[in-house]
Formats: sequence, structure tokens, C-alpha cells
Amino acid sequence: TECVSGCVCPEGLFDDGRGGCVEQQDCPCVHNNEWYSSGEKIKVDCNTCTCQKGIWKCTDDVCYGTCMIYGSGHYNTFDGKFYDFDGNCEYVATQDFCGDENSNGSFSIITENVPCGTTGVTCSKAIKMFLGVSDDSQYMSVIKDVGGDVQYWNRTVGLYLVIEASNGVILIWDKKTTVFIKLSPDYKGKVCGLCGNFDDKANNDFTTRSGLQDNNPLNFGNSWKQSPMCPDVTQEIKPCDLKPHRKSWAEKECSIIQSEVFKICHSKVNPAPFYEACVHDACSCDSGGDCECFCSAVAAYAQECLKAEACVFWRTPDICREYQIN
Repeated sequence: TECVSGCVCPEGLFDDGRGGCVEQQDCPCVHNNEWYSSGEKIKVDCNTCTCQKGIWKCTDDVCYGTCMIYGSGHYNTFDGKFYDFDGNCEYVATQDFCGDENSNGSFSIITENVPCGTTGVTCSKAIKMFLGVSDDSQYMSVIKDVGGDVQYWNRTVGLYLVIEASNGVILIWDKKTTVFIKLSPDYKGKVCGLCGNFDDKANNDFTTRSGLQDNNPLNFGNSWKQSPMCPDVTQEIKPCDLKPHRKSWAEKECSIIQSEVFKICHSKVNPAPFYEACVHDACSCDSGGDCECFCSAVAAYAQECLKAEACVFWRTPDICREYQIN
């Protein structure tokens, strides 16, 4: 936001947005409703922006895209579309085999969703990564490299398994219910699946396997199932309605996301969808794993905060200590 002349400032000086007057070179900048002084820097994705005379000047590096799948069927696409889908099957999370059946590609990532709890919600309990293969009949468990030109490396970072391929695909999995998929900018607009098409437009992420756009997440999600024998999801599951006795406990526990603990992040990452997802998960995990579901849900918001350069130390000896992953 450009610094503009203020009616109470002497001629030649500018309103600094904080009740004072400054020279033009000292004009502050605004980002997410917060003021930054001239010369201050912020991180926007992989780029650095510097406040200069009231205007942000940013580097123009093209960044890796990230899709997050976590908890009881929560998806945050490469383009930032947040939605829920509870399907009990194997689904294409993302792949670059899009378009006609003979299209060329270099990878496919499949998520296996299974019921978690008794309410009907599902969690991603297994992840499969295929490199250089497009034929479903060749799928094998965990990972398969048949392309020759595609190399991959795996390592463990904390509780995460990280698989990095030479074709610009990175898979990060906590071996529980949280998966991060990172793609090189070379894949912009060239991928499809539950993680969207990575074209910087969230409004067209619900593109079905047949290439049609649909506003209904259930129709969209059903189109990406691997087996036609799996039943379609026909209605959204609301576990707190099915288990009302758990709702107050879930809301109380998940309120940490909207509390002072995460205040530094609220202006950078909207907490509302993450709070709702947390309550959803805390209600649904009614057959064991209460803490794991809750902790994974809060950790998902903490991870988004970290990406926005708002590091929050939210874990304590009493809250999710045993699930330390951030």
C-alpha cells in the first residue's frame, strides 16, 4: 500500500498509518493487516519482499507447490483450496498422467483411505508413489521406479519419511495420517487428482478425471478413485452430529488454534478452516487415537503458520508432547 498524504501531516510528509508522519522514503507497508517499517522484509512462499517507500518489492522466484492431506479426509490443494472428502478406497492424490489415456507422465501418488473411528470418516493410512509408470496393473506397494531416468532418495527427518525424486517430486509422510506432496514449478498446470491442477487458480481445482469441472467435492473426489468396485461417497459426514457427547470436548481442545497461543499466525493464515477440521477430527476419533487425531489437526495449522514465517511453539508436556513433529 502506497503511503498517502495525511490531512494532519505537514506538507512533504506522509501518514505512516500509525498516527505519525514520516518522509516518503520511510513510508511503511501493509501485509495481512499488519504494518511493516521501511526496509523490513517478509517471506511470501519462497520469495522475499522488502518494504521500499510504502511498496513491497519482491523477488520473483517460482516456488514449489505443496498439497497437504491430513486427518479425517482434509485436503489443501496446491492452489490453496481447502475441502473435505471421506472416501474408503485408493485415490489419485496427484499425477502428471492427465488428459488422454496415452498421455506421457513421470509420476503418480496414490492415497489409500480407510475408516478411522465408527462415524464413517476416513484417513489416509497408506501412501504409494510410482515413478515412470502409467499402467495401473503395474502398481506395487510403497514405491516403484521403472523409468530409468527418474532417480529417488529417501531419508528420515524426525518422524517424517521423506522421498525426493529427480523429476521434482517430494513426498513427506509422518507414517500416520499426514502427507505433504511438493512439486517443482515445472508441473504447473500439468497435474491432476485430489490435489488439484497447480495452476495458481483455486476455483478450478475440482476438475474430475474426465476433465470436467464440478463444484461438488464428493463428485470430484469419487472421480479419482482407483477401483470402480469402491462405493461412491454420497453424503458429507458430520461426526459431531453423530457423536454429540464428544463435541464440547473437541471444541475445548481445538480452541488452542484460535487462542493467544497462535495469535502471531492468525493474520497470516486463517485459523477457521483448521479449527473446524480439528473439531471434526476430535469428534470422529472415537475408537482410540483421540490424541493423535487432535495433535495432527493442530500440527497441520502450525505447519501452515511456519510456511508463513509465524513459528509457534505450541507443544507442552501436557499437549501433544509424544507427537512432536514440528
